[in-house]
Formats: sequence, structure tokens, C-alpha cells
Amino acid sequence: MAEENVEMAADGLIALAAGAAIGIGAIATGMAQASIGSNGMGVLAEKPEEFTKVLICLALPETIVILGFVIAFLLVGQIGA
Repeated sequence: MAEENVEMAADGLIALAAGAAIGIGAIATGMAQASIGSNGMGVLAEKPEEFTKVLICLALPETIVILGFVIAFLLVGQIGA
């Protein structure tokens, strides 16, 4: 009985870590994109030809969410193993 409770607690912690991986990654991405977006609009107001560079810089933080999703997917695969 006690061994079953330990396994359930471990599965719960894995699920919590998976949620934190996506949640913290999403919050960090939002903060980064807010800063990059506002500064990027200032750059585009002065130099519209820099659009491609601003767009690339705005898309780069999305990799944080993608990596968080991959980590969460791997962690969820460990539940019940």
C-alpha cells in the first residue's frame, strides 16, 4: 500500500514538472516577445527595411515554448513507467 502511494506521488510530481515546463516557458516567451515587439516597432518606425530582422528576432523566443513542450512530452511518457 505504501509503495503504491510513493508511485502515485512520483507520478504527480512528474505531471507537475511537465506543467511547469510549459507554463514557465510560455511566461518567459511572453515577456521576451513583449520587449522585442515594442522595441521592434520603434525600429520599424525609423527603418522599415529592417522588417525581416525584427520578425526573426520576434520568432526566436518561440523556441522556448517548443522546447518546453518537448520536455513535457518526454516527462509525461515517464508517468507509470
